[in-house]
Amino acid sequence: MTARHAWRSTWIAMAAAPAVLLAGCSGGDSDEPAASDSGAPAETGTEAIEITLAHSYTEEQPQHRCGAQVIADEVAAADVGLTIEIFPASQLGGDADRIASVVSGDIDMDIQGASALGAVYEPISVLDAAFGFDDSDHLATFMASEDSSVLVEGFAEAAGVTTLGAWSAGARHFTTVDAPIRTPEDLEGVRMRFPGSPQYLLNAEALGATATEVAYEELYLALQNGTVDGQENPITNIVAQNFAEVQDYLSLSAHQLNTNLVIIGPIWDELSAEQQEALSAATVTAVTEVTTCVADDEEVVLDEWRAGDEWEVVDDVDREAFSEKAEAFFMETFTGDSLSVYEAMRATAG
Repeated sequence: MTARHAWRSTWIAMAAAPAVLLAGCSGGDSDEPAASDSGAPAETGTEAIEITLAHSYTEEQPQHRCGAQVIADEVAAADVGLTIEIFPASQLGGDADRIASVVSGDIDMDIQGASALGAVYEPISVLDAAFGFDDSDHLATFMASEDSSVLVEGFAEAAGVTTLGAWSAGARHFTTVDAPIRTPEDLEGVRMRFPGSPQYLLNAEALGATATEVAYEELYLALQNGTVDGQENPITNIVAQNFAEVQDYLSLSAHQLNTNLVIIGPIWDELSAEQQEALSAATVTAVTEVTTCVADDEEVVLDEWRAGDEWEVVDDVDREAFSEKAEAFFMETFTGDSLSVYEAMRATAG
């Protein structure tokens, strides 16, 4: 199966899938791989292959529980001579190192943010543009469109990497220590941490912020000692890093959809058609489950925060003002293929 056909069949299937497959996550419920009734692997006529799947998230986060683990479990259940070993929490290196390792074939699969993948194919980073997507449904609509196929094929041609699917890891929101962020003007004079990738730095400029670059692993300490005044991340990351201990205001700006892509390197061409189909189908399931898990996790956390005193949760952010500012900036700043991707994204908005 070619990269184009794998991608299109994955996203056409996802677009037709129900919005919610399960109330919870099926991943991680069993420690045992799928086996035949006799206790031995079924004869599939294909060579048994073990694939490494790496990512940077903790085992408690939806990207692992409902994403990576679901892919591994679904592939095992398909019983096609394919198994997946997961390496979470950047065990196999940081984002940039893992991208290079997937391209070289040292790591088979990875779950990466679109911005990080821009290091090997710049237009794909536009998926992480501020207010590029309205919500997870908008992301799914775009990824099922012909325009996304062009983007994915360009990525495959440039890097030799096949994209199996993409999901939203949640919207990013601002947190601050001194005052909430309700309008673009509120960002003036605030030392707001953004990741150092080119697209995130463009997002900061598009929203009216002056970005301060701090590594994710060093962010808690930077907030604690006042090196930066605030930061922006999805709810699941804010929980995982305990930012409530060093921040006071959570402004629900939802200014960027955090987009993860599931990618696979040269080993894709070594898989049989049956194994490719099983892996593509497993990714379809994981894409839907991650979206559901993220929404469920965020709802529980926000209910707790609104009822408690850890945060002042700010709901009245002027998202329209931010969105209009960002769109005007990107229409003027993006050029070439990046502009084409951005325009296609916005054209698929509901």
